[in-house]
Amino acid sequence: MTKTKILVVDDEPSISMLLEFNLKLAGYEVQCVFDGEAVFSAIQSFRPDLIVLDLMLPSMNGIEVCRKLRSRNNLVPIIMLTAMQDLSDKIAGLDNGADDYMTKPFSPQELISRIQAILRRLKTLPASAEEAPIEIGKIRVLPTQREVQIDGNAIELTPKEFELLLFLCRNRGKVLSRQQLLHGVWDYHFLGDTRIVDVHISHLRDKIEGNGRAPEYITTIRNVGYKLTEPAKKQSFA
Repeated sequence: MTKTKILVVDDEPSISMLLEFNLKLAGYEVQCVFDGEAVFSAIQSFRPDLIVLDLMLPSMNGIEVCRKLRSRNNLVPIIMLTAMQDLSDKIAGLDNGADDYMTKPFSPQELISRIQAILRRLKTLPASAEEAPIEIGKIRVLPTQREVQIDGNAIELTPKEFELLLFLCRNRGKVLSRQQLLHGVWDYHFLGDTRIVDVHISHLRDKIEGNGRAPEYITTIRNVGYKLTEPAKKQSFA
């Protein structure tokens, strides 16, 4: 049976060795590289299923690596590691395509739980369980194909943005708290940082509603969370 491959990118040998040991113990195949530039050749030769990416790296930092990968339409899941407590650094990682982040120091077991959650949710439905397309206004979601169309035109979403939109569509009309979204989309069974939800909602709105436009589909429910509904049809006064 082929093992799931994890690429660890960190310039601190002690952390790389610790992660490599624990990830291998958990049954993963692991490769470690120590600077940002090395990521791109490793992707070609190793073909990882997920990347654990440190923010502070020589030659090219983690945010630049993430941005470059996403600009090439490489959607491999990325967990960003940061030693900084500044929220802006964490948001910058999410803004440039990271799926999740963890702040050092952290437990290897918690990282493994995050990896398992991301990979578990990326598994596509088997053909025998094909799910019918979901249509809400101009949005058409094809769950089995993991595709989204707006007015008949395909749009590009990251895997996590797709999961979030699909979860909202399946729960259309319901007010969902940020913790419900963390549990349903990120598969977190603990109190996570809900800013992850807010950033991904913002990106999703830009893609399905138009950058800078007032939200029609995904509305914010103050002090609670979010709700997806079909916009009311505009009345004609001919």
